[in-house]
Amino acid sequence: MSLLLRHPIRIEWGDCDAAGIVFYPRFFAMFDAATHALFERALGMKHKLMQTYFDMAGVPMVDTRAKFYIPSSYGDDIVIETRIERFGRSSFDVHHRLLREGDVLGAECWETRVWIARDKTDPGRIFGAAIPAEVVAAFQGVG
Repeated sequence: MSLLLRHPIRIEWGDCDAAGIVFYPRFFAMFDAATHALFERALGMKHKLMQTYFDMAGVPMVDTRAKFYIPSSYGDDIVIETRIERFGRSSFDVHHRLLREGDVLGAECWETRVWIARDKTDPGRIFGAAIPAEVVAAFQGVG
């Protein structure tokens, strides 16, 4: 998949721990926001509309891991580069690269997410649904 989102972020005071560096769970929130921004860009619609349009419930994360190479601190300007690495039938893999000072790799994150829908007879039950071809096509051949 070739669509790449570059998501700029300024590190805020509330992102940091007592040592003045970003508290690592905050990075996962930033990566999550970048994934949703990538889908908004590819599909041209906000996530809430995407749920209605595709009759789906969301794209929850089922697996994640990260490597942190250098810390980020209050006031740093970072860029998160996000792309889909693989689409399966109902799951997809996302790769994030956090860049500081232009192109210095500060962290990487890998996610596996599942396209889910609600059971029509039991709305409390969710299940992995096939990712629509229209969604996959939106990520192909775009630079």
